[in-house]
Amino acid sequence: MNATQNTTITRIGPKKGFFSIDLAEIWSYRELLYFLTWRDIKIRYKQTAIGVTWAVLQPVLTTVIFALLFSRFAGFTTTVPYPLFALSGLLIWLFVHTAVSMASTSFVNNSQLVTKVYFPRLIVPVADTVASLFDLVFGLAILAMLMIYYRSMPSITIVLAPVFIFLAFLQAAAFGTLFAALNINYRDVKFALPFILQVWMIASPVFYPASVIDEKWRLVFAINPLVGILEGFRSSVFGTPFDWQLIGVSVASLIILSAVSFFIFGHLEEDFADVI
Repeated sequence: MNATQNTTITRIGPKKGFFSIDLAEIWSYRELLYFLTWRDIKIRYKQTAIGVTWAVLQPVLTTVIFALLFSRFAGFTTTVPYPLFALSGLLIWLFVHTAVSMASTSFVNNSQLVTKVYFPRLIVPVADTVASLFDLVFGLAILAMLMIYYRSMPSITIVLAPVFIFLAFLQAAAFGTLFAALNINYRDVKFALPFILQVWMIASPVFYPASVIDEKWRLVFAINPLVGILEGFRSSVFGTPFDWQLIGVSVASLIILSAVSFFIFGHLEEDFADVI
């Protein structure tokens, strides 16, 4: 018998199309995801003077500045004390901003790993996104203490808060993966991304309520997925009325943009090792 007849050849390569993400394969590499996540957390705070305190100082100091500028001088009217309003929005925004920024350079920073061994490439930017949740946890603890200070007790709707945090995670993971893939082929992405994120923040109700937008433009405004995520998160935490129409438009936009992001990633993934 010819020896070659008993030889099985397995070709490892990325799938194609909108359904190119193999969740079962990613789950089988969960230990690698854990390792990369923990490594990213340690590297981020390695040799820093105050360590994880940055996770507290950044949202707190920014909230103080926003409170002085927009509550005292701009006179924004919010359904809860403005510091609570600003901090709740900042926590979600800072998580998304940090996750997308870190994930966008993940393939370039891990080029030796990407070019040496096979594993689901999606794990690399997702690990940076998961690592960014570390800061969000500390920020939520600060938000809870500030709510106690203002005697703003949460209602039963707070059980929906994890849903909007998950949507923010999906948003960050999708955009982080997209920019990570584009950054391999177009290195000027790292120069354009800070500007894109700056514009994105201004276009999102981080430091101002969505109610300041004219009613006829509000649903157009909600095409930005962060609009519904921020408004829904605040409503769930503070027990204020939900604008389900606005949230629905944002969630639909999020699903479409995420699908497009992962499709582009799947289309470019095959050439990562050659181009990087």
